[in-house]
Amino acid sequence: MRIPRIVIAGATSGVGKTSITCSIIHSLQKHGFSVQPFKVGPDYIDPYYLSSISKHETYNLDAWLMGENHLLNSFISNSKSDISVIEGVMGYYDGYGGNSNYASTHHVASLTKSPVLLVLDASKTSRSIAATVLGFVKFHKISRISGIILNKIGSKKHEILCRTALEKTKIPIVGVIPKNTSLEMSSRHLGLISTLESKDLKSKIQKISKIISEHIDIDEIIKIAKNSSDLTKKQKPISKKIKTTIAIALDTSFNFYYQDNLEALRREGANLKFFSPVKDKKIPKCDGLYIGGGFPEILGDSLSKNQMMKKSIKKLSEDDLPIYAECGGLMYMTKSISSQNKTYKMIGLFDAETKMTKKMKLNYTKGKIITKNPISEKIHPFHGHEFHYSELESVSSDSKFAYGLEIGEGIKNHQDGLIQDNTLASYGHLYFDSSDYAQIFVKNCIRYSKR
Repeated sequence: MRIPRIVIAGATSGVGKTSITCSIIHSLQKHGFSVQPFKVGPDYIDPYYLSSISKHETYNLDAWLMGENHLLNSFISNSKSDISVIEGVMGYYDGYGGNSNYASTHHVASLTKSPVLLVLDASKTSRSIAATVLGFVKFHKISRISGIILNKIGSKKHEILCRTALEKTKIPIVGVIPKNTSLEMSSRHLGLISTLESKDLKSKIQKISKIISEHIDIDEIIKIAKNSSDLTKKQKPISKKIKTTIAIALDTSFNFYYQDNLEALRREGANLKFFSPVKDKKIPKCDGLYIGGGFPEILGDSLSKNQMMKKSIKKLSEDDLPIYAECGGLMYMTKSISSQNKTYKMIGLFDAETKMTKKMKLNYTKGKIITKNPISEKIHPFHGHEFHYSELESVSSDSKFAYGLEIGEGIKNHQDGLIQDNTLASYGHLYFDSSDYAQIFVKNCIRYSKR
């Protein structure tokens, strides 16, 4: 199966991968191509930027969460556009644990057999940039690097110095982007700010993409992308008939979802209805509820004041509605969220309080599901991830946990996944197709609907 494709990798984090990836997508579209975006790693925010430009949902590619086979299957089955563009994560060879290639951008490029464009920050170097490129090319036996993009070039003279030094690498330079502070995007503690939070951000990334696209050699990039080798076509799973309805919290507070997870629920027979815990007074009529991650502390006042929504969710939980909540969803389920010397009352389903901290907890997680819950009916190992700037305080001593962690911090004592009634809420995020999570959750929703 021929899938024209390209990976945009960075020598390090912060070299401008997202802006440059968006500009390449923009330029490809101007040349008449439809583009399917992908994002390496467990990132939730960058995909919104890629989707806002491409007008297609972005899919994550993470070997730790998905496993190699599921990753490749997802990439092939979702590459339905003319060209697939994959934005990398961190530095090109940065993988699990810092000392491994596993789950790195290079690992994903190798699994998908994709050519790679290496983005470098050239602002504080000239001739030495050639040594950097040669290091990346020779670090791995098959680097897959097929093009170079130089970012933050200071002047025409600076560009000439870099181009001259890079001639010996014999790798084409497909982009030379001048230094311009107006091309930088706003960030928060976990990375970029979601485009869902601001229409101005959507407008800004469109303007940035247009400006940067004028400094890239899109014809050469198309040539590289079309030179990709064939991949074996995968058979897509058959979708079941709709048998139940699941409500999905989606607004500026809760928007961290993997597209594959939502599609897994649909495939298992769920109709998804989206709603806003900030603006709506109650959730839609449903047989199950999924509250993803996000930044509930940002709109803590609005969430706190929506009493009808909070009471509605708590009552449904007490009525045994199947509920699955991750990270921000967990925070929303506690008694309160304290942030910047203010405390906002939340649902209060769990006897615990959420406190924002200055310390980031960012880990891949590994453990075992130890208790039957709304998304799993058996004891089995799992891989996941967690990243948050909060912790739970005053967790009740008789709290029931679903996960025991070998890797990761979780909620308390390397345990995660609080269980109350038919509700599961965790700091950890899971990829549904890595097990039968979607199937079990939908089955529990169907069972609830027949009560």
